[in-house]
Amino acid sequence: MVPFTVLSLLGGTYLYLTVPVSYESQSSVALLDSSAVAELAPTFGNPLSNAGGSLIVTADVLIRTLESSEAAAELRGRGVTDAYTAGFAPGSESPLLLLSVTGTDRAKVLAETDTLTTFAGEQLTALQEAAEVPPAYLVGTAPIVLPQTPVAEPKSRYQGVAAVVILGVVSAFLLSILMEGVAVVRRRHTLPRPGGPRAPKRARTGPLGRRIDATAVLTGYLVLAFFVPSNLALPALGGVGTPANVFALLGLLWYLATWLGGRVLPAPGTRPVRLVMCLLGLAVLAAYLSDALRGSSHQEILGADRGLIGFLVWVALVVLVSAGVQERARLDVLMRRMVVMGSVVAAIGFYDFAAATNIADSIHIPGLRASVAQVSVMDRGSFTRPRSTTAQPLEFGGMLAILLPFAIHQALDPVRRSLHALRRWGPVILIGGALPLTVSRTSIIGLLLVALVMVPRWKPARRWAAIGVLTASVAVFKVLIPGLLGTITELFASFLSNSDSSTQARTVKYSAIVPYLKEHPLFGRGFGTFTPDLYFFTDNQYMLTLAELGLLGIVALLALFITGIHHGGAVRRLARTESDRELGQAFFASSLVALVISATFDSLSFPMFAGIFFLLLGAGAGYLGFVRRAAATADAPGPRETAETAETAPTAEIKLPRPAESR
Repeated sequence: MVPFTVLSLLGGTYLYLTVPVSYESQSSVALLDSSAVAELAPTFGNPLSNAGGSLIVTADVLIRTLESSEAAAELRGRGVTDAYTAGFAPGSESPLLLLSVTGTDRAKVLAETDTLTTFAGEQLTALQEAAEVPPAYLVGTAPIVLPQTPVAEPKSRYQGVAAVVILGVVSAFLLSILMEGVAVVRRRHTLPRPGGPRAPKRARTGPLGRRIDATAVLTGYLVLAFFVPSNLALPALGGVGTPANVFALLGLLWYLATWLGGRVLPAPGTRPVRLVMCLLGLAVLAAYLSDALRGSSHQEILGADRGLIGFLVWVALVVLVSAGVQERARLDVLMRRMVVMGSVVAAIGFYDFAAATNIADSIHIPGLRASVAQVSVMDRGSFTRPRSTTAQPLEFGGMLAILLPFAIHQALDPVRRSLHALRRWGPVILIGGALPLTVSRTSIIGLLLVALVMVPRWKPARRWAAIGVLTASVAVFKVLIPGLLGTITELFASFLSNSDSSTQARTVKYSAIVPYLKEHPLFGRGFGTFTPDLYFFTDNQYMLTLAELGLLGIVALLALFITGIHHGGAVRRLARTESDRELGQAFFASSLVALVISATFDSLSFPMFAGIFFLLLGAGAGYLGFVRRAAATADAPGPRETAETAETAPTAEIKLPRPAESR
């Protein structure tokens, strides 16, 4: 893998440095009726009023002439050596021609476009003179849009670089599988016979000698998901082409290669969550076929393709966490890293709120483009709504809301009691404190749900302390940020009185989406096809799922949320320690928050929220498997001890395990 990957990266870098950027310039030319025809209707001296639709055939003849080999040869003689095109202007019903030239020299491209524009008029005149058309009936041309300043077109350059890198990585992956098979066959011939001496295992030393596991792969995903703005993606893949999603797909290939090599087996007791993903996959495939059979547009077909890629990303996250993490300690490390990185994203949100800006707007990564229209700084009342590295404040608040229960659990975990209080409670303060700053009902609902689910299960002393902290937090916000609590209260008051404009806009869309549901009620229109540029924003994940996946999709979506809630309840029921019981309650609260707030925005359309949700879904399955195996081992009957042995056996010293991140 290493040499092929390095060679592909070097080849991609070489192409990036040596292949020049292409520039494109365009101009538009309209055909005008002859002066004799123009006399039939008053023109008031305006020649453009004669650019009717009756000259379509003439325009088609001119286009074919410009694209002929004779015209190309004459243009080369005039200095037009770069590639050029001539065709009808998109969306135009009149004889309006679009001329474009693409080359690597900006100044030369502009001059060639001007030459091509002039040559088009000359060719039209030459065609009519060859047909001996009377001068009074000659059709003329008029430049409507003069040659434009050439614009850089780096897409072809990046496509070549991506092709080389992808070819190298895929070749390395296939070669690694082949070499693994060869190595397995060779080991079979060289294995010692039973009872014979065994060769000692070679020790792994150094940082590069440590075995890469699913936790390490998922840590790389979390870094990309949290710290690369979620609206930046590879141009060819659209919104699903974020670096984190691409890394997750590569992680899935790594898991498959490791599984095929026999080095890892799916963790026991984690199959139900993967069965639920199969149900979702069935809904996605059925919707894909429904989209193909209904004669959808090209944009909808591309959206359906992107939907399949997005679904594979979700599968990769669930499989890597639930089946790939083989040790409880490594899963604890992953959860801790996720909370810490989430608290850093929350801290960036504090900066956005205080500076009235969006730090993500200043992050530009070569090769990545914004997959959605530029989101300006959003205000509500007199406050700037932060979004940190997410695509929208709603995604920012929703993501923090499903992470908050785990930050609280880790702060209260007895294993971490020896750590400094700021290290334990810092993530809780950052994540919980950033939620009201979004000034959205979604964040407040998520915060209240976490409190209502977790606080009543605590012991009275901790419960009253938590109520006191929440009350003090409200007072702190009221003093430090005057007007914030009043703005939030007004949001809910206007919602209850149905006088809020955003609420009214959402309720109007509920009736507008009904006709689409009636067309394809069972399988939907296709996952990823109901895009805002073609239809409208739904602002409701359940309505969007009904439109795209139909009734089968809504059943699969509810099954996902219920599975997450089941994980939390089962972990709490089977847990043998107070820490595990609170961990189960955290999973219960997180899944319940996701279930409720998905009715307030299209949650799974946002890559960061969707990625963290499916990662937590797989983590819940992993913890449930560990807890079940621990409970089965503890309940298994062991060898009987005699009374004398029991009396003389020394009392076992109980030691608390070390914090997971210190291992």
